[in-house]
Amino acid sequence: MKSAYDCVVIGAGPAGGSAASITAEAGLETLLIERERVPRFHVGESLMPETFWPLQRLGLTDRIRAAGWQVKKSVQFVSHRGNESAPFFFREHDQRECSDTWQVERSEFDKMLFDRAAELGADCYDETRLADVRFDDAGKAIGVVVKDQSGQSKQIDCKVVIDATGQQSFLANKLGLKEVNPDLKKAAIWGYYRDAVRGDGDNEGATIILQTESKNAWFWFIPLSRGITSIGCVADNDFLLKGRGTQEQVFAEELERCPGLKPRLEPATRLGGLRTAKEFSYMTKQHAGDGWVLVGDAFGFIDPVYSSGVYFALDMGVRAGDAVVQGIRENDVSGERLAAWADEFKQGAMWVRKLVHAFYTKEFSIGHFMKEHPEHRGTLTDLLIGRIFKEGAEKMFDDMEKSIQQAKVAMAS
Repeated sequence: MKSAYDCVVIGAGPAGGSAASITAEAGLETLLIERERVPRFHVGESLMPETFWPLQRLGLTDRIRAAGWQVKKSVQFVSHRGNESAPFFFREHDQRECSDTWQVERSEFDKMLFDRAAELGADCYDETRLADVRFDDAGKAIGVVVKDQSGQSKQIDCKVVIDATGQQSFLANKLGLKEVNPDLKKAAIWGYYRDAVRGDGDNEGATIILQTESKNAWFWFIPLSRGITSIGCVADNDFLLKGRGTQEQVFAEELERCPGLKPRLEPATRLGGLRTAKEFSYMTKQHAGDGWVLVGDAFGFIDPVYSSGVYFALDMGVRAGDAVVQGIRENDVSGERLAAWADEFKQGAMWVRKLVHAFYTKEFSIGHFMKEHPEHRGTLTDLLIGRIFKEGAEKMFDDMEKSIQQAKVAMAS
């Protein structure tokens, strides 16, 4: 590890791995550090189809096809009564190769990104912890302090720090930039099962979203390779984790209340224990400053219901990497230059946020809305695919809001 770099990337998830690959490939001296040992476990296995484009930019599509992961061609929703929507098949909307995506093992996927950054010239170190980001008197980031696995500290100078520290959000917390969405303070309990009942044919690899009878919680069903399925329960943090007993008890109680999931798990065997995590949605009010930029969950986190996290992280990593390359080449690493991509990204991500809020509105049903407004099926599929920058979503959300208000009035009367 050298004492100075053009760019230091903190965190080797999808955002950090992609950003480091972009800057290293452009010839910038790049350091990528990860606090845990690589490969490391991470949840978030389901990829949106639009991940194809940043992965293609990184030169990884052929390797991912060869990895043997479960191909994902659709998503499906199951109501609180167990009624299944028609699957949203991506290829019905777009025949291109990008319409097939994957359900990945994140430990292997993230290591692929870590190794790719190293191939392209980045110095990559795992088991290396960020101790601090250093600023000069004018408020510009000028370097970092890191600690290796032995606990020894090292001071490193750099021109730009890319914060990809995930939900730890190092700089956002240090600078007071984090704004938690009070309506989306969620938590998740999840585990892994062998031989759960999957869909048929092209729907075999579908991500399935299943609501409980009360609509107070929902489950994800993500088929992975080797017959393993990721099963998780998401609900308000207080509802799921406070005053209800152990995570085993809570998970079992919510499973009993999920008529769409119980039959799928009857022949299945759980592998290992359950895990728990808070899934608070938040955004940062500033996304870059002089000499630093935020990417991935350090930039903001949206609820996991639509599996947008990995795609957003990869896309932000590529966009921020390009901005850093241009800024350093032009000797302009101002916050304005490093965040030149952020407003467009936030505008696109806003549509997914709106869709998340609609999902958590108990009076709303995606299946019912599609029956009322079949003309919006293409727009909804666009968002499920990850085409968040395509124009035209406004009309769908105008009609969706009307449907929600009508349903609320009907329930109240």
